[in-house]
Amino acid sequence: MALRSRQASQREPARTGGVVTAPSPATPVVATEDGRPTVTGWLRLGKDGRLSAYAPAQGGVARWTETRPGGAWTGPELVAPGTGLQSHLSIAQGADGYVHMAALRHTPMDDGGTWTELVHAIQYQSGRPVKNWAVVGSPYPRKDWKLGLRMGHPSAGVDSAGNAQIVVRNAFGGVSARGQEPSGKWAGWADLNGNGADRSISVVAAEGGRMVIHAPSDTGIMRFERAAAGGTFERLDKLAADPESATIGGLQTGEGGRITFFLRDAKSGELRAWRGDGPTEPLGGAGSGPVALLRTEIDGVDCTVLAQRDRDGRPAIAAYPTEQEEAGVTWTPTGEVCAGAPALTLDADGRIVLGVFTADGGLRITRQRTDEPGLALEAWQQV
Repeated sequence: MALRSRQASQREPARTGGVVTAPSPATPVVATEDGRPTVTGWLRLGKDGRLSAYAPAQGGVARWTETRPGGAWTGPELVAPGTGLQSHLSIAQGADGYVHMAALRHTPMDDGGTWTELVHAIQYQSGRPVKNWAVVGSPYPRKDWKLGLRMGHPSAGVDSAGNAQIVVRNAFGGVSARGQEPSGKWAGWADLNGNGADRSISVVAAEGGRMVIHAPSDTGIMRFERAAAGGTFERLDKLAADPESATIGGLQTGEGGRITFFLRDAKSGELRAWRGDGPTEPLGGAGSGPVALLRTEIDGVDCTVLAQRDRDGRPAIAAYPTEQEEAGVTWTPTGEVCAGAPALTLDADGRIVLGVFTADGGLRITRQRTDEPGLALEAWQQV
């Protein structure tokens, strides 16, 4: 898939597109000290056509929002305030446009311990206040608070009925999951068992209520699948692969809830893709961190678009006909060095939007050009 990128000269300031600047207490934390991203899937399109970006921040979540579709931006502003929130934030969105956020929260206990619990917040409309954090809880009673300190980073997904599912590596290296019922209440905790799971696991949703969990371990990737809404997760055979931590993702690429999954190989740093129990297919693209995913048409062709942080620290983008990995993937770097993980979405006009964070937590955006075929990108916009 041909791709071209036009960038602003490094000697000239990036075009702002009428960015609205406002003082804000929000200080985004987009990567840990070792460079791993603290949030993925952080760029979202609202029902009203406005884009929003999110990142964990001291005391809450930093949010940027377009004032109108394709227009100026405000932010970052601090939303979903709370104390004790940990640095990693999971973002998911349902077909209804609601944006779900999940995080771990630590609270000091009177006896000197630290209580750890999962919390969940929802944004119903772009730019509007975020509903206060609701307690999802812990798989463990308060007397076993030390077990909670060993839990991993939560991962959130939203099924086709709009119900959130939060999964987490538990204290014993297995997987624990808790999902919303149609009433909005949280069902009980499900212990999916397993052992040796990495700190970061993933959940991917598809049509029909299907959800798939991947939990990397030293002996392969543990997998759990829920075939339909209201069902239970069943354990599948392990996948023989060794992914870089926190790099498994996926999106629906076919009818019947068929999902293509992606990971970064821990040894080579290259990306690989697979479907079901088939072999993983190489996609090149040596880099670090997870890959951003988007499925859309380019010049009338159903394509999967990928974006990553390459080995030079710059964003790189690629596209190929969906489910045709054998066609090959060509990666094109664009823009300057970034931090954390890139994000992809469509804007109100159906244009591909690529977003990245700067090292200091600033936001940059580029969009697909409308006056050229293929995946040509506009100059980067500093928000």
